[in-house]
Parts: sequence; structure tokens; C-alpha cells
Amino acid sequence: QPALKNVSPSCNVGIINGLSGWASSVDDSPADTITRRFRYDVALVSALKDLEEDIMEGLREKGMEDSACTSGFTVMIKECCDGMGDVSEKHGGGPAVPEKAVRFSFTVMSVSVLTDEGEEVTIFTETRPNSELSCKPLCLMFVDESDHETLTALLGPVVAERNAMKESRLILAIGGLSRSFRFHFRATGYDEKMVRDMEGLESSGSTYVCTLCDSHVENLERYEIWRTNPFSESADELRDRVKGVSAKPFMETQPTIDALHCDIGNATEFYKIFQDEIGEVYKKVNPSREERRSWRAALDKQLRKKMKLKPVMRMNGNYARRLMTLEAVEVVCELVPSEERREALRELMRLYLQMRPVWRATCPAKECPDQLCRYSFNSQHFADLLSSTFKYRYNGKITNYLHKTLAHVPEIIERDGSIGAWASEGNE
Repeated sequence: QPALKNVSPSCNVGIINGLSGWASSVDDSPADTITRRFRYDVALVSALKDLEEDIMEGLREKGMEDSACTSGFTVMIKECCDGMGDVSEKHGGGPAVPEKAVRFSFTVMSVSVLTDEGEEVTIFTETRPNSELSCKPLCLMFVDESDHETLTALLGPVVAERNAMKESRLILAIGGLSRSFRFHFRATGYDEKMVRDMEGLESSGSTYVCTLCDSHVENLERYEIWRTNPFSESADELRDRVKGVSAKPFMETQPTIDALHCDIGNATEFYKIFQDEIGEVYKKVNPSREERRSWRAALDKQLRKKMKLKPVMRMNGNYARRLMTLEAVEVVCELVPSEERREALRELMRLYLQMRPVWRATCPAKECPDQLCRYSFNSQHFADLLSSTFKYRYNGKITNYLHKTLAHVPEIIERDGSIGAWASEGNE
């Protein structure tokens, strides 16, 4: 109640064609192979029914007797969406579809209820928010996540249903009584690439627009300026004015830091610092490509020999976790000539390892309170080290993830209580 706008009232729907909700035109190719999904409201009902016992137990534990409590339930939903790379058919002749896929899923993070005194009490919390078991698939699409137009077309009906549900409450029988639920959707399980695609921004290497310093509304305004060019500027001036926004923001994501990609982004950076330190770049002006290649080869060889770490084409979570250790720094230091530089590297890693648990923990206030308290101090110290000892690499410019790690972590934890719990890992 009220009934969902533009959504059929029938409830016994299973897996549907993901394009339902779009009118197809005469010359459309048969698009019935592209996507399958559940209707969002139906999927949420199913997820809540799975949690029925947990919800009842939560009510009993809080002494809120069954009969008293029928309205005022709030459900927090984490949404995840990620591209799946190469899913091409290895042999066999199925329909011709793109070789990439995208998966959209949700996790019920918590259920709370208002008491008669108007106080909000949490009666269910997902203890394993990053497990694939708590992560419910909603939509599977054969589409390349870089294809903004097709992706927005396929997710359009999902977004429409989600927007309709924000204005309504769900009446559902839980424990034999009809109870009313409101939903809050938080799209936090997106990597930087997907957030930027949804918000119409340039890709992650861009030095414009940190997804945390700028909001969805600002980006919509920028898109209008880009479309109309009210000041009749040149392409470069216009791009600068709108900070690289050139597609219409499509879905409001909840900007956060994705813990997994934070690991990966920062490890990539350290991997480069290690090479620079092996080659003593701080002494040199523009080293040649050959020199750089030889430092990288030396680093790979050393890591393989001493830590059994095989070189990877693209940084991944497992490599990142092994590289970001004091053990790895010691191994790298064997190739760094100056003791002073070795000490700087150790210090950089020590600070990083003090910060990392804070954005990794499901509940930092419980799991690592001391590191949480010292976070701002540590990140300031880390930033000072980069801008002095490593200024050959960070002269006023800094990569996206280092900026987020240093500048935004405490405020997000204050807002959400956690960064790690809201990550994309379950969907990944």
C-alpha cells in the first residue's frame, strides 16, 4: 500500500524476462535471450519469508510480544552490481549474446521496528554480510558493463520498481500476523567503475570528481550544463566546467568505499612505489622504459623467489593481501640500496596496516576500536610521508583510492557504522 506504480498486481511470478516493462518496437531483434530477473518486490518478499524465524526470534528477544507489533518495520537492503568479464560459450552453439555479463543482487542487512515509545530497535542483523549465502541474485544480464546504453535499458525496470517501493509499504504475514515493512535501499556494492558508469562520470583514472566529494544531484546539474553548453565554451573548457560528466546519471548509488577494491587499488600503488624505490627514482629525472621494465622484473623475481608470489596480469584481491604485509616490505627492502629509503617504506606499510582493519571490519567500533580512534592521525601521517619522502610520485596528484582511504574513511564509518559490511564481496 499504496499499490506499486506501473507494476502488475499479480504476485505469483517467478523468473521473468528482464526486458518486461519495456515496450518493444517492430524492428527489435528477438531480445528474449539477453536477461532474466525476478520482480524486485517478489524477490524481497521471498527473502523476508526466508528470515521469518529470525525476525520472530528477534521480537521475542526484545520482549516485543507478537501481537503488539504489526507496523513500523524497516528493512535495510544492500544492493550490489558488478560486471562478470568473459562468460563466452566455450563450445556449443547457443544464441549469439555478448560475451560479458552483469549481475545485480541484494542482501537484507537488517530489520528494525519502532516501539510504542517511538524508539527504533534492531531485531535482525545479517552476521555475514559478505557471504554469497546472504547475497540474493535479482537480475542476470548478458551485457558489457561498459555499454552504458544497454545497461541502463536493462536495469531501467529494476530502478522503476525500486523507486515505486520507496513510496509504498509492504504488507506481509510474518509469524501469522500481517505486518507492514518499509524498505531502504543502499547501492553500496558497486566498484568504482560501475558507480562512475551509473553516475555518468569519466572512468576511474580520471582526476575529476571523487565519487565521495560530489553528489548525484550535482552530477545531474553538470550533465544539463554539458548538454546545453550555456556559456558557449570549447570542448576542453566545458569538460573542465562539468568535471568530466558527459552521460546522464542513471541510478543513485550510495557512495562509499568498496573494501575489496580499496585493497586492490592501494596494492597497485604500492607495487609501483616498490619499483620506483628499487630504481631510486627519487634521484633521477625521467627514467627510460627499459630501466623501468628492469626494476619491475627484479621486483617480480624477488617476490616469486622469497614469497612464492607469482606475477599477475591484473592486481587481484589475493595478491593484494599478500603484497600488503611487513614480510613483503622486508623482501623488497633487500633490493633497495639506501637504509633511509628502506625505513621510509617500512613506515609507510606500518601505517597502512594500522589503517586497513578499519575499513575491512564488519563492525570496527567492536573489532578494532583503537585503530579506529587513531585513524585520522595515521592517515595524516601517511599523507605527510607521501608528500615529502615520496614527492617524486605524489606532487599534488594522488590516485582515487589513496585519496578515499586517507580522506573519507572516518566520515563513512560515522555515517554507516562500517565500510567492510557494505562491500561488494558477496556479489563478487
